[in-house]
Amino acid sequence: MVLLDALLLQLGYNATLVSLGAALLGAAAGITGTFLFLRKRALVSDAVSHATLPGVCVAFLLMAAFGGDGRNLAGLLLGSALSAWAGLCCLNWLTQRTRLAEDAAIGAVLSVFFGFGVVLLTVIQTLGVGRQAGLEGFLLGSTAGMLFSDALVIAAGGAGALVVILFARRALTLVAFDPDYATAQGLPVARIDMLMMGLVMAVTVVGLKIVGLILIVALLIIPAVTARFWTERSERVVLLAGVFGAVAAYFGAALSASAPNLPTGPLIVLVSFALFALSLMFAPGRGVLAAVVRQRRFQRRVHLRQGLLALAQGQPIYEALTLRLLRRSGLARADGVATESGKARAAKALRDEARWEVLRRDHAHGPAAALYDGLRAIETVLTADQIAEIDRKIGGPKEVRT
Repeated sequence: MVLLDALLLQLGYNATLVSLGAALLGAAAGITGTFLFLRKRALVSDAVSHATLPGVCVAFLLMAAFGGDGRNLAGLLLGSALSAWAGLCCLNWLTQRTRLAEDAAIGAVLSVFFGFGVVLLTVIQTLGVGRQAGLEGFLLGSTAGMLFSDALVIAAGGAGALVVILFARRALTLVAFDPDYATAQGLPVARIDMLMMGLVMAVTVVGLKIVGLILIVALLIIPAVTARFWTERSERVVLLAGVFGAVAAYFGAALSASAPNLPTGPLIVLVSFALFALSLMFAPGRGVLAAVVRQRRFQRRVHLRQGLLALAQGQPIYEALTLRLLRRSGLARADGVATESGKARAAKALRDEARWEVLRRDHAHGPAAALYDGLRAIETVLTADQIAEIDRKIGGPKEVRT
């Protein structure tokens, strides 16, 4: 099977280079994008990526004008980096020196830089020297004919970003979660923000050849969002985002290698979205399926509680689900009459309602009374002595067996 050979790096030297380079890029993008996602500045990556196109075109024109190879990847990436940095400086100036909100500034920078890049790209395609340039591959990514030097540049850029993150991860995490607290701790928040933007720019630039400037934002953000479904701890989110990014990039590159007519960048994004969709549905803590299960369990607890109160007060049970749950728990017979264990549980439920009522009227127990939701056991809120004191107030026994 061709896909299996691609996953096992058996499709040749070029396919192996692309797959490994894409995996390293995916890990760097996922980890970098996590800090951007936690900082709530995900759209900044979109502006940075679109700002790279004019630099690519200008770099090509300059290299071609001086007799060099206009398609030299290192030169094109250097031009895109300078252009992205210019776009980032424009974005920061607009947000800090004008009344424009960040989203409006992002829209302005994104549209102007990308529009200028498209104009330059069109001009290049009309020139004799640019007809075979293939610069449009930087829009959606293109790995066809990638050389060892190209893969080495991409791998080195991704590895460099990972090294910087390794040393600055604590400061980046603190600024992403609470910039005010980071300022109080003496951290240079503005410089750390610029470092974060620099990492985004670096990942964007080195990812142009594989994913393209339009889709690189997906590789930065989707792995971070995917990882967020699986854990609440920031360091685990960072680690999982890197894993998801690497897996998506590796599988996307393998799929593209097994079907050469399919573009690498869009396949990587689709695999990344597939991981996101699976996490959205099946993540144990925050997934849709887990939420449905929790909702069903909550509904059953409500039905069971209401059924016990009805049994305690001698009221008929008309809800079929309530009666079915009581029967399955051995608390009632098919005709709705309580069993012996059902009578004890019903008396306990009614007694707890009276206890909660006393507790809610006592201002001294305000924080405890605020926990009342109709389902919480009062023993989880009060001590045995406090419950006994309430029982004395309502004239009941000091202790009630559960």
